[in-house]
Amino acid sequence: MTKNPNSRTFKKIPKTVDLSADCAGIKSPNPFWLASAPPSNSGEQVARAFDHGWGGAVWKTLGEDPPVVNVTSRYGAIDIGGQKIAGLNNVELITDRPLAVNLKEIAEVKKKYPKHAVIVSLMVPCERKNWHDIVKRSEDTGCDGLELNFGCPHGMSERGMGSAVGQVPDYIERVVGYVKEIAKTPVLTKLTPNISDIRFPARAAKKGGTDGVSLINTINSVMGVDLDTLAPKFAIGGKGAHGGYCGPAVKPIALNMVTQIATDPETVGLPISGIGGVSDWRDATEFLLLGAKNVQVCTAVMHYGFRIVEDMISGLENWMRRQGFSKLDDFIGKTAPNIVEWKHLNLHHKTVARIDADKCVQCDLCYIACNDTAHQCIVRPADFGRNGGKSKIPTVIEEDCVGCNLCSLVCPVENCITMTEIPTGHEPLTWETYTANGMKGYKEVYKRFHD
Repeated sequence: MTKNPNSRTFKKIPKTVDLSADCAGIKSPNPFWLASAPPSNSGEQVARAFDHGWGGAVWKTLGEDPPVVNVTSRYGAIDIGGQKIAGLNNVELITDRPLAVNLKEIAEVKKKYPKHAVIVSLMVPCERKNWHDIVKRSEDTGCDGLELNFGCPHGMSERGMGSAVGQVPDYIERVVGYVKEIAKTPVLTKLTPNISDIRFPARAAKKGGTDGVSLINTINSVMGVDLDTLAPKFAIGGKGAHGGYCGPAVKPIALNMVTQIATDPETVGLPISGIGGVSDWRDATEFLLLGAKNVQVCTAVMHYGFRIVEDMISGLENWMRRQGFSKLDDFIGKTAPNIVEWKHLNLHHKTVARIDADKCVQCDLCYIACNDTAHQCIVRPADFGRNGGKSKIPTVIEEDCVGCNLCSLVCPVENCITMTEIPTGHEPLTWETYTANGMKGYKEVYKRFHD
């Protein structure tokens, strides 16, 4: 038995946990798939990935012959705080290998690994005949499903494909309809994040008959300018183009969009394959808790190789045991209902910052951040004229603290500054309730905070 740290109940630790996943009818031994990208560009790569433990793979996007021609250089990266490839940009196109070669290797891999999910990503012009032809040829390989690439933001979009389709809900509904007319396997529709509201393309895909959606694809980006040469960074003959941005830096954006679809009344229950910044089991678990049925991984694999899935599997298994979960469905979507619109947040909730003097290294970052950019509620003893100015340990004036969290975020020492909930004695009250009561409640709270 173990105690759940988030409750007062004791939970039984399962002897075994079942990681098998089912996304839109596509089954895999675990929820970890390779995303459609360079790591899934050939049969040799996908087979090696399966040997290491990946549950599925979405083959790098297939198109019509003749194959596309790529450029060099094609990748650029942003390093943040010593972390390599915190964000990765690419201007690579879909597969540059002949269609027949890819289809042959897909069939070979599926025959050799019958229990693993093999999904074929597709992108062709928006004509019924083109889609019917490539769907039939793809399914003849014995693949488990199809993914329609409506997300690629560069190169292919200029040709009327990729995000050029994904940004227009009517096109999405029409093309998904073409595919569903002939497809015998489950169809996932891959959505672009380069749009104002992800719910509209998801709704359109559902209207077209899609079995599920996958998101997010990469985000439009320019990686910067070389200040010595004045040329774009990662240039191609001195010129650059916007590319697709991915990696750890995009995870919060992806989580938001996954949650929007998981909680939208018009798409609730639509299976989701989560993509965007998944680097370890923790990231993957967050996607699952917010409604994804599985996750797809690209950048982390390009950075560290196929073996990262071993840690993902063991990490998720151990976490599930600690939480008392025996299968994925025990917790998929469990957190999603707690992501709400701002108007539903409790305006009577109050937290204040508290500083542990024993852990403080007197760096003054909290003091500077609060006084220069926040709410001027952190002071040093010298500011009070106390102790002759000898101590430099900052102090929080709790009655002035608005609980913005900035001091705890800039503090370099873990758990030195903690945000502590303070009882207010007031019942929960939201903006929605305020407006329903003619602003009376809002005026009362405003007075309490500002008098």
